[in-house]
Amino acid sequence: MARERHRADASRETVVALVRQLGAALQELGLAEIEVAWGEVRVRVQRPTAAPTQKAVAPATSEEGGAVPLVSEAVPAGMVSVEAPMVGTFYRAPSPSAEPYVNEGTVVKEGQILCIIEAMKLMNEIESKLGGRIVKIFVENGHAVEYGQPLFLIDPAR
Repeated sequence: MARERHRADASRETVVALVRQLGAALQELGLAEIEVAWGEVRVRVQRPTAAPTQKAVAPATSEEGGAVPLVSEAVPAGMVSVEAPMVGTFYRAPSPSAEPYVNEGTVVKEGQILCIIEAMKLMNEIESKLGGRIVKIFVENGHAVEYGQPLFLIDPAR
């Protein structure tokens, strides 16, 4: 009886570890859902579909190497937030020696490139979803970003 209980506990711990690893992979890869079958065990992990009313700025590491805590910011009325569509590294310019695509105060058009997010060695250009003036840039160049993390705040009134 004790041996069966030990096996059940070990099996439960293995499944819990698998779920944690899948959750981490889900977040790291920016996926909405992931499913794995392992022997007779089938595990499916998915992100909640309801979007929160406030966006959190993802943790970044400070220059001293410590984690910077999450900061929750509500989007002011009339402003539009541009969020990261994936997990990756945020770059403000096409190359280290080039000028940034945009700065705070820059007037942008719909479809204009705002930044690049490098994900899995691919450079993904992130475009503005509307025209307006860049009010705030939330992320420092070269920092990691999470899926749904605010990158820019745009005032569509210009």
